[in-house]
Amino acid sequence: MWTKDDLHLSPTAPDSNGLVHQVTPDSAKWDYTSFEVHKLTAGQSIALTNDGRETCAVVISGAAKFRVDGNAFGETTERAHSFDRKPWAFYAPVDCNWEVEATSTLEVAICGAVASQPKTPFVIAPGDRSVETRGTGNNVRHVVDLLPADSDMAERLLVVEAITPPGNSSSYPPHKHDLDNLPDESQLEEVYYFHIRPEQGFAFQRVYTDDRSLDVTMSPEDGDVVLVPKGYHPVAAPHGYEVYYLNVMAGPKRAWKIHTAKEHAWLLTS
Repeated sequence: MWTKDDLHLSPTAPDSNGLVHQVTPDSAKWDYTSFEVHKLTAGQSIALTNDGRETCAVVISGAAKFRVDGNAFGETTERAHSFDRKPWAFYAPVDCNWEVEATSTLEVAICGAVASQPKTPFVIAPGDRSVETRGTGNNVRHVVDLLPADSDMAERLLVVEAITPPGNSSSYPPHKHDLDNLPDESQLEEVYYFHIRPEQGFAFQRVYTDDRSLDVTMSPEDGDVVLVPKGYHPVAAPHGYEVYYLNVMAGPKRAWKIHTAKEHAWLLTS
């Protein structure tokens, strides 16, 4: 069973490759999803091999060049910060070698999933994905769906950015996606990567199951990761603080079908 220490991860000091977070299926005690964050200086590069996995590199801030199997593939413009709602991202398919080079101070998240199907690499540029505002009242969040579930551009990987304004909730009413029971519910592991503005703030997130065999409440700070192996996982942004998170999801089937907690389902019609 997972504990708070398993689910709430703080960044480490950057290693020689700028690595500050690394989540693998083994470390997370699940089957499909991986996640890394690298912070690079201008001119620094990292080379990665997608051995049995597909990846989506999301530029959190800064600018980068990408290469696939030694060939130039794309270059981004500058993204000022994570709260800029015009993200750049790059999809690299299974069994390729690829490289990211920082052309300015760069923070890049590497979202990954176990994969076997060959796909075509591509770049997602600002404007390729629209910003969708979800919710009403103080349950509003602004979402950019980078790898939407209604496409076949990836085999398993789903990647979403969301910004929750101060005083609002998100991933709410509480929902889960931990049963392989399509078309009603899909089984998806999920990573949340947080930034807070101003950065001294924090968010709240609870991860819990119906039987409360898992019930953990956390207060992630700027740069923290929360893992959701199963259960409901609502987020709240305290007054005065804007909350960004990058969601990474993967499971046995590439579908996003959620089950809302029955005791809170009335909120969907209020």
